[in-house]
Formats: sequence, structure tokens, C-alpha cells
Amino acid sequence: MDLDDDGHQDILSGSWPGELYLFRGTADGSFAAGEMIKDKEGNLINIGGGIEERPGGEGLLIRGHAEFERTDEGTFVKYRGKRIKSTPEKPIATTGTASTVRAVDWDGDGDYDLIVGDIRGNVHLVPNEGTPKSYAFGKEIPLEADGKPLRAGSRAGPHPADWDGDGDLDLLVGAADGSVSLFQNTGSAKSPKFAAAVELVPPGKVTYGADAPREARRGSRAKVFTADWNGDGRLDLLLGDFATQKPDLPEPTAEEKAEHERIRKELEPVRERYSELIQKLRGPSRVRTEEQLEKVYEEMREVGQRMSELRGKLPREYEPHGWVWLFLRQP
Repeated sequence: MDLDDDGHQDILSGSWPGELYLFRGTADGSFAAGEMIKDKEGNLINIGGGIEERPGGEGLLIRGHAEFERTDEGTFVKYRGKRIKSTPEKPIATTGTASTVRAVDWDGDGDYDLIVGDIRGNVHLVPNEGTPKSYAFGKEIPLEADGKPLRAGSRAGPHPADWDGDGDLDLLVGAADGSVSLFQNTGSAKSPKFAAAVELVPPGKVTYGADAPREARRGSRAKVFTADWNGDGRLDLLLGDFATQKPDLPEPTAEEKAEHERIRKELEPVRERYSELIQKLRGPSRVRTEEQLEKVYEEMREVGQRMSELRGKLPREYEPHGWVWLFLRQP
């Protein structure tokens, strides 16, 4: 994908905070450092991002790329040129919109538009109002299917492709539960419209803890791509996911099992204390002064370090994993 039409392939990426990144291709085949993509007004694109008041006087919530800075004057959060102080009376929390992005000529005018999925399962079109060599992205437009907002569970991962081979773009969307849905284009190549979802791939499963599987198993957070994998003239489906798997470790001896049990018992009150400290940072029972806040942070560092030390002495019950699955089209 050559977003700026300079003859070099570029890479686009979404992110957990939600901002979109462009890695520009260079003449030697490498890529420049990532840059956050802006719209035609010069604003960073993060659909659903921003600053909002949390319910019940819980402080501020920032959805997007933000950096915490701890100084002698207190804790500050830097976000889009602003430096906001986080106080016990009005604490700041951050989260993301989990964006996924694809570039495609959505309206057949010769330049790349953006299709963006978010954590709520929504999919948006960000139209390119510029030219192939000088993009200028306009206001996002939520897509619809069968006259309703197009949604795919949560963590939508859209992929436009001509799935049915009729010359226009359909939309395949992966979801947080590992499923993949097809939204067939019932409009045209220049003006897409979509039918209701048809499930192509059912949900997967992620198991944490001691019950994690040893074998490879489909998981969650499906991200999809299409290609004619076997050269039969029809698109096949590639699906990447997040999964867990039990590590291949030797069976512990009786002495090791006893030691592991002792460590788990020691770990339990440490975990409970860490949870109690977290509650002191939020909700109606949160601390209200800078001095109290500093004491909580200090104890959290100590308890967190002890928790890491104890966990490090235990065998891993599961490992995070990711697989790529191939689904071949059937005649």
C-alpha cells in the first residue's frame, strides 16, 4: 500500500490507544519511524478518543496516547499538547480505543481512504478529500449494514475485499470473540452499501490458568486478511488471533510441588493487598490528599515487586500466544 503515491510501499497500523500510524517506505526498502496520521485540519485521528469526565466525580478519562509525568509538584498527564495535573480530588485514568485500520479506494476516485475499526465494534470510513499524492482525511463516517450501525461485537478488525467476486468491495470484520463476519456489498464499487452480517468463522476460546490447552486452539481478537492462497481463483481467509497455551514443562517433583504450594499460599495475601491498594486510587473510598496518594504509590511499588518475585518462582500455567489460521474456500 503506497499511501502517498511516491513509489514506495508504506505500512499502516492502528494502536491500543487508538491513534493511527504511518510508516513511510523509503528508496532502500526500509521504513521511516512511525508518525501519527492527522486529518485535513491537523488533528490526530483517533475515532472515539479524547478527554471525558468520569461518572460520579471519579475524575478524567483520556482515551488515546498519553504520557504520565511524576514530578516534585505532583503527577501530570501530557496529552495532545496539554499538560494536566492528576490530583486525588480529580484523578486521571487512561485507556484506548483499540483501532485497526485499512487503506483502500473506497469510493473509486483513485486515492486511498481509511477504514477504521474500534474497541466498541464500530467501523468507520475516513474519506480522503485530497489527492493520491497529498492525502487530506475528512471527518469519519460510521458505516451501516442493513440500515443499522455496522457492528461486530467488540474490537472490530475490518478488511475490505471483493469476497464474492462481483467487482465491488465487501467487508470482512474480525471481532474480540475470535469470530469473522461478512458484510456483503449490495451497492456499487463507488457507493458501497452493506447487507446484514453473515458469520464466516465462529468464535474462538481463550482459557487462562491451569486449564489452558496444550494443543493449538483458535482464540480471540480476530484480525483478517484475504488472498488466493491455493491459486483456484477465489479468495481464501487468513485469520490472526490471540490465544493461550500450556507451556511444555517437565513434571515437577513432589518436593517442587510442595514448594510451589507454599509460594502460592504466600502469594495470596500479597495479591489481596495489591487489590486493596488499587481501590484506594478509585471510587468513593479513594485517598484525598497528595501525602496519602504518595504513600499508596510507595506501598504499591513494594507490594508489586514482591508479587513479581513470588510469581517468578512458580512455573507458568499458561503463555500468551498468537496463531495465523488458513481457511480455504470450498467449492
